[in-house]
Amino acid sequence: MTVIGVDIIETNRIAKTINRFGDHFLERIFTPDEIDYCNGRVPSLAARWAAKEAVAKALGTGIGDVGWRDIEIVNDARQYPSIELHGPARELADRRGITSFIISLSHTRDYAVAFVMGTPASLNGAH
Repeated sequence: MTVIGVDIIETNRIAKTINRFGDHFLERIFTPDEIDYCNGRVPSLAARWAAKEAVAKALGTGIGDVGWRDIEIVNDARQYPSIELHGPARELADRRGITSFIISLSHTRDYAVAFVMGTPASLNGAH
């Protein structure tokens, strides 16, 4: 079964949370590689937040059933965003037969949005 998830967030919300909680917030939500890649750029962090929420929705659960850092947004060799799942998120995707994700991220000064589509092996070329 193909699954989808979408999320949008105001970048200002992420900025305010970073200002209030600093590194504690960043390290609770994002992996070290995500933090390094974003390099303090709030729109990029907000887009990754939205992506994590969108993946959790596509998995059919809220973020509470998987950890924030169990969903990692990485860049592939062409610098396109992609999704790596770890721990409970990976296990949930495996149980649901989701073997790959397609992701689209976008942001402006005020908003960040993420759309994800998860597909089973039968739709992504695996047999």
